[in-house]
Amino acid sequence: MAVILGIDLGTQSAKAILLDSEKGTVAVAGKDYDVMVPAANFAEEDTGQWWEAVKCILAVLKEKAPAEFAAVACIGITGQMHGVVALDKQCEAVMPPIIWVDQRSKKQVEEIYRKVDREDIVSHIHNRIFTGFAFPSLLWIKQERPKLYAKIDKICSPKDYIRLKLTGELACEVTDASATTLFDLPSRNWYYEMTDLFDIDRHIFPECYESIEIAGSVTQSAARETGLKKGIPVIYGSGDQSALIIGNGVYKEGLMVANIGTGATMATCSASDIYDRELRIHTFCNAIEKSYAVFGAILGGGISMHWLRDNVLKAKDYPEMTGLAEETEAGSEGLFFLPYLGGERTPHMNPDAEGMFFGLKLKHDTRHLVRSVMEGVVYAMKDCLTVLEEVGVRTDRIIASGGGAKSALWLQMQADIFEKEISVTSAQEQAALGIGLLAGIGTGIYKDAEEACRTAIKFEDRKYVPNKNNLEIYRGGYQTFRALYRANEGIMNHVAEVWSGRD
Repeated sequence: MAVILGIDLGTQSAKAILLDSEKGTVAVAGKDYDVMVPAANFAEEDTGQWWEAVKCILAVLKEKAPAEFAAVACIGITGQMHGVVALDKQCEAVMPPIIWVDQRSKKQVEEIYRKVDREDIVSHIHNRIFTGFAFPSLLWIKQERPKLYAKIDKICSPKDYIRLKLTGELACEVTDASATTLFDLPSRNWYYEMTDLFDIDRHIFPECYESIEIAGSVTQSAARETGLKKGIPVIYGSGDQSALIIGNGVYKEGLMVANIGTGATMATCSASDIYDRELRIHTFCNAIEKSYAVFGAILGGGISMHWLRDNVLKAKDYPEMTGLAEETEAGSEGLFFLPYLGGERTPHMNPDAEGMFFGLKLKHDTRHLVRSVMEGVVYAMKDCLTVLEEVGVRTDRIIASGGGAKSALWLQMQADIFEKEISVTSAQEQAALGIGLLAGIGTGIYKDAEEACRTAIKFEDRKYVPNKNNLEIYRGGYQTFRALYRANEGIMNHVAEVWSGRD
């Protein structure tokens, strides 16, 4: 038996899990923090808040399970992807980190696409460059805050900062590095030809390692601050997508995770470097066996329900909302919702995409609004699944994850709209669990990913199979959903242009 600590530095909270390698989860803790919006289109966080949140959840774990906390054998850290933490020579942040939801770098994205040959992006980066990704955010700092840029000694991803605080060692690893869009996926290293084109200093990029390699160990000063023992090995870790994949038992091809969190993803792993030449999905390095994480991502997942609850229905809780949705039939009596409240990634890759209800009639009420939002999220996820299958991803089994997996109605919608059986794990905090399993693999507690998943991940007995009565309704509904975006894309882009100067 060994005890593993997994830490997940999320967008709105930090979570941690203590994992007994034989018995499973021992204790879980979480602590919220704020996303700062100092100006329109800005989204930043505070490294100090991150570290305080991590110390807080470690204190909670120590109180909940003191014996296991004292026996921690290894640590893995995961977290939100794409953001950029700019550090000076003393490893202090020169400005608040710019996180993935930030939209300030639209001008820099346009400049990148003017200067860089599209084939270079396709063959080396494999991903569309988007606002909130580290590359355009870093270019924004260089152009708009040159004095701060001049102070930068190194950049890193959010979870790398926490690893730095624990070990005193600054480095990066392949999963988060590949999500910066400054990374050459075929060679699994920085794409310096790109950085040179924009006169970005090469020295600011740390050395890059594989995720499960050991990065260092807990220092004496970190031990004093956190209560952890000095000398515990810490792996380099991974971005949350790779951790979430393995935390749901996806360690081989054919398995896919349908995760509804703040956004939503359809994600799998591939031994080969599969990517979409139209750049509608994401392909990043995966954390194990030099494989790849391949996924479609939408921005408006659970946040669409959050918006409906707080901005429209006013303080309805989620069980009450889903209870209302259950009172109406599949298809919401012809009401559709496009969940593009903050733009969209897969498949449109359009930051100017906008949300909309379509088909409203006098007969519609709160029940239809709720159900149509839930259906709209799953239709958007179906867009992801469609593109993944187009590029050759095999889907033998879908595992539901995230907050969406707590709703039986949402799970049944996924089975009906994807037309596939849906399974659910009994795990809590799958990303924190996943990074714990990766730490166990990297330190030899588990032989490999298969053993780790077989040992630590259990599936619930309940499975959701497609309801034959709903299949035709949702097949037609999906085609309407797709047509609505195509018909309104030009209007969306026009409205965004009109209002861009009024932010």
